[in-house]
Amino acid sequence: MSSLTEKDRPIVQLLLSTGTCPRCILRFCCVGSQMLYRQPHKDLMKDLQEFLKSSQEKEDPVCLDVADPPCKRLRLEHGGEGADGVNHNGAIPSADNGNSATESSAVKVCNVCLGILQEFCEADFVKKVCQKVNSADFQFTSFVFSVSLPPQLSVREHAAWLGVKQQMRNLGLPLAKDDIIQLKEAYKWIIHPQLSEELGVPADGKSLFEVSVVFAHPETDEECHFLATACPDCFKPAKNKQSVFTRMAVIKALEKIKEEDFLKHFPCPPSSPKNLCDALEIQCNNGAVFVAGRYNKYSRNLPQTPWIIDGERKLESSVEELISERLMAEFKADSFNFSSSGREDVDVRTLGNGRPFAIELVNPRRIRFTAEEMRRLQQAINDSSDKIQVRDLQLVTREAIGRMKEGEEEKTKTYSALIWTDKAIQREDIAFLDGIKELRLEQKTPLRVLHRRPLAVRCRLIHTMRAEFIDQHHFRLHLKTQAGTYIKEFVHGDFGRTKPNIGSLLNRTADILELDVESVDVDWPPTLSD
Repeated sequence: MSSLTEKDRPIVQLLLSTGTCPRCILRFCCVGSQMLYRQPHKDLMKDLQEFLKSSQEKEDPVCLDVADPPCKRLRLEHGGEGADGVNHNGAIPSADNGNSATESSAVKVCNVCLGILQEFCEADFVKKVCQKVNSADFQFTSFVFSVSLPPQLSVREHAAWLGVKQQMRNLGLPLAKDDIIQLKEAYKWIIHPQLSEELGVPADGKSLFEVSVVFAHPETDEECHFLATACPDCFKPAKNKQSVFTRMAVIKALEKIKEEDFLKHFPCPPSSPKNLCDALEIQCNNGAVFVAGRYNKYSRNLPQTPWIIDGERKLESSVEELISERLMAEFKADSFNFSSSGREDVDVRTLGNGRPFAIELVNPRRIRFTAEEMRRLQQAINDSSDKIQVRDLQLVTREAIGRMKEGEEEKTKTYSALIWTDKAIQREDIAFLDGIKELRLEQKTPLRVLHRRPLAVRCRLIHTMRAEFIDQHHFRLHLKTQAGTYIKEFVHGDFGRTKPNIGSLLNRTADILELDVESVDVDWPPTLSD
């Protein structure tokens, strides 16, 4: 139960006479009862009219009794209409479920909310939203509902507040703008239970599944333009914004503009519009799902990510694409973002336990997979190509991905390099390499990556080395290094940009013929049993 007292009478009288809907009147009277806002428009209007007719000398508050709202089934059985052919909001039902501008002679469009707390609270619109959600075929167990309102609503609300404040000031009563119930809040009070009942899941502010409605009102689009002249500093062009008249910019200007300047440009209370708002968009969006694992790369002709130069694709596929293609199909996602613990060159293999990776699947329709389904998905990826293999494929959280990047430069990696020398070598010529520990390198950004990496000198460590003699011009070098070490440059020296290097240590020209990553020592993601 909620009540209006005598101090609310001037607010009700003023707003009702200027075309404000009952729910907006309750907002300006600072009524916080959610159940009261869910009552039918006709009942609220009747209660407000009876409140005004009651004796002004009566000191006891007049109560607006709140009964339990009628169930959806009952409303649907009666077609959502009263005996006089109007719906619960007192508006004539429209053929397009309230999604377009409508002019009603029975009830004026509210001069403050522009019909949002009228037509768009009705069962027809709720069903339209739910049909959109169901047709999008998302998996979800709860939802969060968001609303995008046209910025001119803030101007109209400000105008209504100034008008009411002046009325209250004449009576010696204060009315702080912050005390008024926000339109979005009142709308969600009304719409949440209806959406929850229709969708069969609860509303939850922390849900990753979002249902959003974008409202617009073309008839009044220009109502905030005067603010750009009065407060030009508040309206600055921004990237990805089609108009400078964003809701936040308008609110900032309204906080800055003087009352007298506002009143020169805008009526208080605001005039009644002819048309309802338009529900421009009804959108669904699921929070991202994250999949992690480790991959082995067996090809020396496969880049980690698509290799495209000047718009031209150099190779037909990549590690990223071979893994993500199947994931995108199974999760029914809009897009993806691939990341990994380091990267290998196109001609480098990744062996051993593989390289940790994670994929963010954006706006997935399907989000629930059992461990067995993930195993089958992993097998499907592995069967699709002989160039890669995936292991330990699993669902992870966004926070867990951070472990893959934690202390990345402190991690170690092991490599196997096939090396050629111009001068003949014997076993004893390379034996000393086995005894070198914690060799400190200074590596200038390699010439081959200078186009995409800043020029810098990086200190890196070669922890251990072990050389295997093959013949007079070839040997294999096993290295354990600090992550981020450029191995190819350590072998050939990159024209002296990496010091020391294998060539300088052996006092001869050396080059690398093959390189394999044998391990990436990152203890993530967790190993799964077969």
